[in-house]
Amino acid sequence: MSTPAAQQPQVDPRGLRFAAALTTVVLALTLILNNPWPLAVQAVVFAISVVFGVQASPYGQLFKRLVRPRLGPPKELEDAAPPRFAQLVGLVFAVLGLIGYFAGVEVLGVVATGFALVAAFVNAAVGLCLGCEAYLLIHRIRTPSTATTS
Repeated sequence: MSTPAAQQPQVDPRGLRFAAALTTVVLALTLILNNPWPLAVQAVVFAISVVFGVQASPYGQLFKRLVRPRLGPPKELEDAAPPRFAQLVGLVFAVLGLIGYFAGVEVLGVVATGFALVAAFVNAAVGLCLGCEAYLLIHRIRTPSTATTS
């Protein structure tokens, strides 16, 4: 049984973009330094977001405590499920990247990190969450349409 939409957790989209900006920096550092340890830290952040929700992530907490009090209230809130799925996608890419780096398959580490970096940058720069869009597409495919054709 699904929960009514009114009871779904809601998030401030500005916090999601803030988190994407921090993620962009961490992933860029991974590539610039050719060092997997920032990626490992980011993987932990992704995992916390997946398990406990994006609001509970370290970046979500930074936004809540340091940034949001300096801003006005958000104009709107968004459903937390799509960004949480996006964090899962990010976690998958981070884990693949870590496997690549630590297994000596550097190209896998770089490519997986690069894909995650592009997605984070696009979200931070223009507010388009690719993982969220994938979530919505999957949801549309899996949910039978109630519309009738004439």
